[in-house]
Amino acid sequence: MRELLFATGEHLLIVALSMIVATLVGVGLGILSSWKKRLGTVIITIAEIVQTIPSLALLALLMIIFGLGNLTMGIALVLYALLPIIRNTQVALTELPPAIIDAARGMGMSRSQRLTQVEIPLAIPMIFGGIKVALVNSLSIAVMGVLIGSGGLGYIIYRGIQQRNMARILIGAIPVVVIALFFDWAMTKIEQRLSTHTT
Repeated sequence: MRELLFATGEHLLIVALSMIVATLVGVGLGILSSWKKRLGTVIITIAEIVQTIPSLALLALLMIIFGLGNLTMGIALVLYALLPIIRNTQVALTELPPAIIDAARGMGMSRSQRLTQVEIPLAIPMIFGGIKVALVNSLSIAVMGVLIGSGGLGYIIYRGIQQRNMARILIGAIPVVVIALFFDWAMTKIEQRLSTHTT
């Protein structure tokens, strides 16, 4: 039980830290993409290419550069999480009603003021939706970290495979599924409330 609790905590910590970085970078790139269309196309294309790289291949490439351990897994999770966050941020900002933006301009707001006081608050539900998708995916992908010396629930699953112990495999796999389902449910509820408050 102690091993399971420790592995679960480590799993959640790796994902949480990665998601914080991915959210900051992804929202920033999404804002930039909404401002500069051509650059936005390049950013989205790169993020899509990263998303299509198989997990094992990406982990192998990152391992060569950064070595074994949690740092490499964290970088991989950040890279995989960027696409839904960037895309949702860009779409949310570009699809805001022009009348609202014009009204903000008419009030004398600067570009940064419009962004922080008008655009981001209205775009939050869709941005949050992208973060939700990225988080649920990251919880699953983080299991692969055991192959590059990272911790988490993947370690328990891998040990179970080595020992051909189905009970041990399930002890590691079931919490991953339960945690992912819980976060998906909880964040969907939050997303719905955010949408209600902004409409």
